[in-house]
Amino acid sequence: MKEKVIAIFDVGKTNKKLLLFDYNLRLVSEIETKFPEKLDDDGFECDNIELIEEWIKDSVSYLVHSEKYDITAVNFATYGATIVYLDEKGRRLTPVYNYLKPIDDRIPERIYRKYGGQDEFCRRTASPALGMLNSGIQMLWLKTIKTDTFSKVRYILHFPQYVSYLLTGKIHSEHTSIGCHTGLWDFDNMKYHPWVADQGIDLPNPSPVDTINEVVIGDRKLKVGIGIHDSSSSLAPYFTGDRGKFLLISTGTWCINMNPYNHEKLTVEQLDRDCLCYISVTRQPVKSSRLFLGNLHETGIKLLNEHFGTTEDFYKNVKFDQDLIRMLKSRYSGDRRAFFNSGPESREFRERIDLYDFKSFDEGYHQLMIELCDLTSESIKLILPEKDDTENLYITGGFSKNRIFNRLLARSFPTKKVYTSVINNATALGAAIVILNSISDKKPVLSLGLTECKA
Repeated sequence: MKEKVIAIFDVGKTNKKLLLFDYNLRLVSEIETKFPEKLDDDGFECDNIELIEEWIKDSVSYLVHSEKYDITAVNFATYGATIVYLDEKGRRLTPVYNYLKPIDDRIPERIYRKYGGQDEFCRRTASPALGMLNSGIQMLWLKTIKTDTFSKVRYILHFPQYVSYLLTGKIHSEHTSIGCHTGLWDFDNMKYHPWVADQGIDLPNPSPVDTINEVVIGDRKLKVGIGIHDSSSSLAPYFTGDRGKFLLISTGTWCINMNPYNHEKLTVEQLDRDCLCYISVTRQPVKSSRLFLGNLHETGIKLLNEHFGTTEDFYKNVKFDQDLIRMLKSRYSGDRRAFFNSGPESREFRERIDLYDFKSFDEGYHQLMIELCDLTSESIKLILPEKDDTENLYITGGFSKNRIFNRLLARSFPTKKVYTSVINNATALGAAIVILNSISDKKPVLSLGLTECKA
């Protein structure tokens, strides 16, 4: 008897995955692939959308005819800030432009001026001014720079909804894709910002993220989701069960802190300090802050290795030393720091770092982690509400394995419970949860892989 499965396409910038989950949300298959990039019509690198389109269609066709799996549903989680333009016959008009593609600052500037200036526009849309990373500005760029192409545009889709469209032919928009620093969504009024209509840009009204369309492929009826933005998808597993209010600390090259329970409006000061808003699968704003944590850690490790003549992975063997922490806290009291410039908003390394202050690599590494934890705490506190009743902090990703970091962070928030959380493929799992809720009454109990961090 074939096993009933839900197929999830997890389309990252680097890796693309096809994952199969059973109705208990257990992973039964995972296939990862990479596609070479291509050049767009301006000679800038971008994803090879033709290969992605072919991969999705061929994979679904294979699963429909599988002797092992009974595929019943499909959903998608993809990176954001990416737009696909279709003509009146539903044909794709352009390459999938890279959100890192440079843009003339004068293009968004005229929108900023018309709607209260850059600070007010960015505050209202919860979107720092990030050029093509603001997908709404991508639309304005195409309209301004490639007028002939834009004149042929009938439908505009965010990337998650486009890959769903490949199977269903249905045009959708949804909140998680609109709300991720697009410059499109008016968070004050929770609808499209007026500039969109004023510029004659026609976007579909957002549908609930759990919307499904039924399609026939081969001789099989499949229920197909409309896709979800990857950051919001990775947050979805934490809404299952009744675990109280939480804040997710997703660590890696970037440390992304997400608070789904702070509904205070984003301030200009928060925007200036790298905060923004997403929208969750429950259609609520998710206040978020970020820190270049992994990159800062890597730079600090390199300095210590060069000074002490240690190997690249030497830091992984350093054990938490309470006496060392106490001594260093006494030595670097107040806002004095060894690695970073002093001040609550500083994230820059000091111009001159005297590593001769440290007798050993272990001593220097503990101080580096103290300072990185301080920076992380400052970033987290930016998204705590004035009347904070957050109960739990969940640390995921690479730094969840760093016991020094985890224990220091637990000390920074003594009134909260701090946990590490290990969920493999959280992004794909979130997309599976969303579609399973639409097609089945089954409510599997998820393990978030929680381990409490003791201060």
